[in-house]
Amino acid sequence: MSDVQTFIDETVKEHPVVLFMKGTAQMPQCGFSARAVQILRAVGLKEVVTINVLDDDGVREGIKVYSDWPTIPQLYIKSDFVGGSDIMAEMFESGELEKLLRDEKVLSDD
Repeated sequence: MSDVQTFIDETVKEHPVVLFMKGTAQMPQCGFSARAVQILRAVGLKEVVTINVLDDDGVREGIKVYSDWPTIPQLYIKSDFVGGSDIMAEMFESGELEKLLRDEKVLSDD
């Protein structure tokens, strides 16, 4: 496993929720990444680790290989790949995203 793949693998396993995105949660650099952050905030998630893929071309390309998914942003919950902003939006609207976060004990009632 390359250093980049090791970094990605360790990051998604270390943190309950990881969003690989363009930019940061405070300053998204693309509309899809901004939408992903808005969805996570709307569902009430307080803690999410964001990785800015624009900081490192290796990570930017490596995450696509890791997930076998061509686009960014990418959401991981408990080290499982969930999807990009379109899938997140569908899951949010159906209530599935909140249920998944609660089932995985990432989202609490407080």
